[in-house]
Amino acid sequence: MSLPKTPLLTTDAIILDENNDIVLIKRKNEPFRDYWAIPGGFVEIGETVEESCIREAKEETNLDIEIISLVGVYSQANRDPRGHTVTVVFLTKAVSSTLMPDTDAKQAKKFNISKIGDLNLAFDHNEIIFDAIKLIK
Repeated sequence: MSLPKTPLLTTDAIILDENNDIVLIKRKNEPFRDYWAIPGGFVEIGETVEESCIREAKEETNLDIEIISLVGVYSQANRDPRGHTVTVVFLTKAVSSTLMPDTDAKQAKKFNISKIGDLNLAFDHNEIIFDAIKLIK
C-alpha cells in the first residue's frame, strides 16, 4: 500500500442533547478499540464536510443532528496512528431519533460535560472536547 500524498480528511461531531450532555461512542475497531470517542469518520468523495459530519453521526449513533458551529480543524500529523488525518470538528445538537450504536460503534452514551475529563478518550479527542466546551459555556 502506498501512502497518500496528502492527509486524509475526516469530520467529527460534538453532539449535545437538551441538557448539554455530550454523546460519545465506544469504538468497536482499532485503533483505540474500546476507547470512548467523538462520533466521526472519513469524508467520502463528492461529500462536503458538513454532509460527512451529519452522515457519520447518524451511522454511529442513530441520531439526526443539526450543525451549530465549527469547533476547529485538527491537523497534527501524529493524531491518528493509521496515518496523517485532518479532522474538521463541528458543534452539533441532536434533533431526533433514539441514541443507539451502529457501524463502528460498540456503545453510544451521553456524558455530562463535568465527567468528560475523567475519561481516557481516543485520538486527540480530550483536546477537541475541551475546545468545544469553551464554545458551550
